[in-house]
Amino acid sequence: MNDSFTGMLPWLLWGGRIALSAVAVLLLIRCGRALLSGGKRESWGFLSLSNGARYPLYHWENMIGRARQADIRINFPSVSRSHAALCRDSEGIWRIYPIRTGGTLLNGTVVERPTALNPGDALSMGGVDIYFFPDQKQARRPVRTAASPGTLWLLTLFQVLMFLQFLPGLTAGATLPVCIGFGGLVLLSWVFCSLRRTGSRGLEVLALLLTTVGFAVTAAYDSHSLYKQLVAVVLGMGIYLLMDRVLQSLPLALKLRWPLVAAASALLAFNVLFGQRIFGAKNWIAVGPITFQPSELVKIVFILAGAATLDRLFAKRNLIFTILFSAYCVGCLALMSDFGTALIFFVAFLCIAFLRTGDLPSIVMITAAAGFAGGIVLRFKPYVLARFAVWRHAWEYAQKGGYQQTRTMSAVASGGLFGAGPEEAWLKYVGAANTDLVFGVVSEEFGLLLALCAAAAVILLGIYALRAAGRSRSSFYAIAACATAAMLVFQTTLNVLGSVDLLSLTGVTFPFVSMGGSSMLSCWGLLAYLQAAAPPPVSVKAAPKAPAPAVKPPQATGFLDELGVATDDIFGKEDAR
Repeated sequence: MNDSFTGMLPWLLWGGRIALSAVAVLLLIRCGRALLSGGKRESWGFLSLSNGARYPLYHWENMIGRARQADIRINFPSVSRSHAALCRDSEGIWRIYPIRTGGTLLNGTVVERPTALNPGDALSMGGVDIYFFPDQKQARRPVRTAASPGTLWLLTLFQVLMFLQFLPGLTAGATLPVCIGFGGLVLLSWVFCSLRRTGSRGLEVLALLLTTVGFAVTAAYDSHSLYKQLVAVVLGMGIYLLMDRVLQSLPLALKLRWPLVAAASALLAFNVLFGQRIFGAKNWIAVGPITFQPSELVKIVFILAGAATLDRLFAKRNLIFTILFSAYCVGCLALMSDFGTALIFFVAFLCIAFLRTGDLPSIVMITAAAGFAGGIVLRFKPYVLARFAVWRHAWEYAQKGGYQQTRTMSAVASGGLFGAGPEEAWLKYVGAANTDLVFGVVSEEFGLLLALCAAAAVILLGIYALRAAGRSRSSFYAIAACATAAMLVFQTTLNVLGSVDLLSLTGVTFPFVSMGGSSMLSCWGLLAYLQAAAPPPVSVKAAPKAPAPAVKPPQATGFLDELGVATDDIFGKEDAR
């Protein structure tokens, strides 16, 4: 009986890995449907033409102009590309911000500074008259909904199947940490999702799915490190909940950015002066037995500092602060020789700069300047260039610079579609396998399908951010979500493609999956920006219908009618949503 079971055990484990991949695919489908379906845009008022046509205001900051990317496009020659901005603060007060000097009139008077608006006010831009009517709705309470038991049970099944892959090969010393690690993660998942009764459940489930894969990597590499990973997940969830509360109040986020930027700047400076060099990068700080990477925590502050500029969003000169802080962060990372993380910061900065200005030529100039700075770095640190010499020639340097990539590609091939199991894997003995080469470890042990599911989960987070940004009430949420998505997706791309020699190996982690407490804290903190992107569902009873505006737009012949120009040609078709 025992001999028969022993002979069947490899087949049972293989079947378990097939089931593991199947459950991962089902979780991706359920989370994807939850994240990408529905989501009605929230209207905060409307602008009206003289003929009564309405054009809803879906954001708290609205660019008005002739440019294609304008929120309210007035396609008329006398209107500037960026003519004015219509903004709402957290107290519900709307203001018109003139961008073109002398080009905006309010009730017949030239607007020279930000001016508050009242319902029915007449705005004139380049001779085009529009009337302003805000939605006087009250603050809405988020709907409290129970967690989806089906999705949570699928997640639990995935976690149990992952645990069972390690059960036959557990040694006496590894049994307790593996049981506590996976058991604690299951319990933590249910407690966290049960307490989180609002927001986008799919985001949290995807994060827990990736975290489970990361636990498997840690268990295969060093089972005793599961204790640290479990503590890191708890702390990361704490940061996520704290960030979620902070991001619900835009004034609070604006106030916190300055002390947080100061703390992040001091932390990076301390790292440059007193940091420890590990694997060639001086990006570690040791506090007793604990070591962490300050750059991972700075990612959270970097996004906040770049997006929290609501009061001056449409002024290009106000990019100076973001540029200086970005240059400081990238410069410190370059001094630490952490060029992979520096590249991630730069990509996030480009995303923030483009979303705040929409000025592509300026972005091109910034990129060119960054390329010049990169050339200077290569001049003084030529060893960085050696990494690019190995790129696409890993097999020619299989025993030198291409050692890690060639072993990773061999491991991916040997794992096949469903993997060889943790006991049969050997890539975990290669240097940095649990961080930089984690895609190869997952592919070898659990199959290429599961590794691709992990990468697809991060891409799904990015797609959700782009979709949610269009429904965000404020540009702060849209910019923060898109910059976060750019950071996570680009980081995953560098990790995955770098490990298989499609890109140069940069030494960055796979979000949620790579072993390391600092990375786990950072990923959960960044997840809060995605959570805050889309407006939460609201209770109908808490939002009574606003009364009809007391002032109605005149039904008279206007400037455009006298010219014989159709209003649809100027503003486009009326929004019927």
